Amino acid sequence: MPPDPDIEADKRADKEGTSSNRHEPISLMEPMLISESSRFRNGLADFAVEIAARSAGFKRSLPGGIDAALADLVRSMNCYYSNLIEGHDTHPIDIERALKNDYSKDVGKRSLQLEAKAHIEVQRWIDEGAIRGRAATAAAVCEIHRRFCRKVPDELLWVRNPETGKKIKVVPGQLRKRDVRVGRHIPIGPGAVPRFLERFEDVYGHLGKAEAILATAAAHHRLVWIHPFIDGNGRVARLMSHAVLLETLDTGAIWSVARGFARNVEECKRKLANCDLERRNDLDGRGHLSEAALAQFTRFFLDTCQDQISFMEGLVDPERLKTRIVIWAEEEIRLRTLPTKAGNVLEALLYRGELQRGEVGNILGTTARHARRIVAALTARNVLVSEGPRAPLRRAFPAAVASRWMPGLFPEKKGP
Repeated sequence: MPPDPDIEADKRADKEGTSSNRHEPISLMEPMLISESSRFRNGLADFAVEIAARSAGFKRSLPGGIDAALADLVRSMNCYYSNLIEGHDTHPIDIERALKNDYSKDVGKRSLQLEAKAHIEVQRWIDEGAIRGRAATAAAVCEIHRRFCRKVPDELLWVRNPETGKKIKVVPGQLRKRDVRVGRHIPIGPGAVPRFLERFEDVYGHLGKAEAILATAAAHHRLVWIHPFIDGNGRVARLMSHAVLLETLDTGAIWSVARGFARNVEECKRKLANCDLERRNDLDGRGHLSEAALAQFTRFFLDTCQDQISFMEGLVDPERLKTRIVIWAEEEIRLRTLPTKAGNVLEALLYRGELQRGEVGNILGTTARHARRIVAALTARNVLVSEGPRAPLRRAFPAAVASRWMPGLFPEKKGP
């Protein structure tokens, strides 16, 4: 009888002293995809196609030039909700301050700001296409973990073993070298992690666009099921899923599934945990794990995508957005925190990507001096940005005004 390749690989790891092993076969992770014969398949596939059309339509509907400014805000929002899932509450206003190297004097809050900044930098790296075409690969997953952890303060890179109380250092990008327990789930032995990641990449790294959309939820769960790192697996999975959706749904990074996960965190955790369960009966697929549970999490994942697209569509509807911005500007003018006619500049920029500085006076019918005052005041409030004193003006969506311009995007900041 030929030797089992799974066991032989684990024996080699044992000899190299890299881990303890339980010689698990990679079939333990099956099914990796919802099978063609599944009773859930057709409905989910149709839903995935519908969401792809909805996402593309939303992106096309945006006024010119708004997508880049919106993506910046959504990165902060995505970071906020991803951190919230981890139990770390860092408001987007504090995240934006960190991006400008403005940190809290409180050591704990400063550490969380640095953590958020690290997340933002990794997501920007993803949004710029760094792992396009290879998001669901072992190399990309390790690179996400490495880039995030190497920017995180040292005090956040230690985890405590709940059984022994011993503190363990998280090494950026390093696959775990010890056994772990996650709730009721006991992940595979550390020596088996490379083999299971190889299988993960073989399946999820070579799918067509339509199948990849449907499989994003499955890849998300199977990655946290493998639990490749000693800590940070949930965050890495969310960033990986963001990267996959960025490509397969052409999201433009202007909406985020993380917000939906955080707003339904208990349901999300419950459905993820159900995917750890073994097959219930002969009607529950042909793999080791439950196909029905995987289908239910996939439905939840796709429902969350659709909900977040709908939410963002309502927020950036041009007429509604214009009304909220104009009302905000009028109130600020009455409070004398903005010069008169400042709202006209924001309204003009809503329907165009950028504005030359020399055009402001003509649009407002005012002197060049007053136009400069308005531009300076709006720039000071971070609602106008520019790459230089002579460069064109572009709109921005700072977190400080998000509660007025885009209510519900995240909670209002309380306290200093």
